[in-house]
Amino acid sequence: MGGNMARRLAAAGHAIVAWDRSADAIASLRTSGIAGTSSIDELLVKLDAPRAVWVMVPAGGPTEQTINALAERMAPGDVVIDGGNSHYKDDVRRAAALKARGLHYVDAGTSGGVWGAERGYCLMVGGDADVVRRLAPIFRTLAPGQGTVEPTPGLDTGATTAHEGFLHCGPAGAGHFVKMIHNGIEYGLMQSYAEGFDILRNASSDALPADQRYDFDLPAIAELWRRGSVVSSWLLDLAARALVDDPQLGRFEGHVPDSGEGRWTVAAAIEEDVPANVLTAALFARFRSRRDHTFGDKLLSALRAQFGGHTER
Repeated sequence: MGGNMARRLAAAGHAIVAWDRSADAIASLRTSGIAGTSSIDELLVKLDAPRAVWVMVPAGGPTEQTINALAERMAPGDVVIDGGNSHYKDDVRRAAALKARGLHYVDAGTSGGVWGAERGYCLMVGGDADVVRRLAPIFRTLAPGQGTVEPTPGLDTGATTAHEGFLHCGPAGAGHFVKMIHNGIEYGLMQSYAEGFDILRNASSDALPADQRYDFDLPAIAELWRRGSVVSSWLLDLAARALVDDPQLGRFEGHVPDSGEGRWTVAAAIEEDVPANVLTAALFARFRSRRDHTFGDKLLSALRAQFGGHTER
C-alpha cells in the first residue's frame, strides 16, 4: 500500500524519496522514478527541509520503532506522518513526545487498500491545523478527488475538503479515531453481507420443505443488487467479484482475522457508554470464525482479500 501511494504521488509530480527494509521493494520503486535509499539516514539526507516523512508500516512495534528512529535524526520543523492503523491514544502520546523535540506529528487514517493506486485513498487526518494545511497538496494528490460523485446537497464545499476525499478531523489522534470507527463500521457491513449470502446459499437445505427450497445463483444476485438496490456499495461490488471468480469460495477456509480496529472501536464504545450491538457482534463473529467456519466466513475472507489483499493463515 505504501509503495502504491509513493507511485501515485510521483506520477503527479511530487519528488519522492523512499526507504524500506526490503531491497526488492526499493528496486521496484526506482522503476517508477522514485529515489530509493538504503537507510533512514540516507533518506533524511536526500529530503529538503522542512522534511515530511510518511510512515506506512504495520501498527504497533514496527511503527513505534520507525518513528523513534526518525525522531532521533530529524530537525525542528520536520513532520512525521503516520498513515498506518495506529491506536489514537498512541498518536496523542507520540505527538507530545515529538513536540518536545520541535517536531510535528500528523496521523492519517488511510482507506483504499490495494485499489487505492487507481481509485485514490480516503484520508482522515489529525494534527495541528497549520501543519495539515501545509501538507494539503500531498493529501489532495493521494485522495480520489470529487470525481463524478456530486457533493451532498447543502454541503458548503468552500468550508471543507471532505468532498475531495480527505479531511482534517481535529488534533493529534483525531484522524486515527475516525479511521478506527470507519473500520468498526466496515466489520458490521461485511458481516451483514456475509450472513445474508449464507442464508441465500442454505435456502436449498434438505431440512426445508421440498416446496420451499431454492437454489439461488449467488453471483447473479450480487450483480443484481449492484444496480439500483439500497444495499449497493463498493463492498458489494467486491463480493460480486469474489463470487464470480469462485461461487463456492473454495479457496477460502473462513478463518477471519481482525487487525485491531474493531476491538478498539468496541473499547471506545464502552468508554463512552455508547451501545454498539452490531459492531460488537461483528467482532465476536470473527472470533468464532477461528473455531468453526461457515460460507459467510468464507465471504468475509474473500472480501478482505478483494479490498486489502489480506490472506488467511
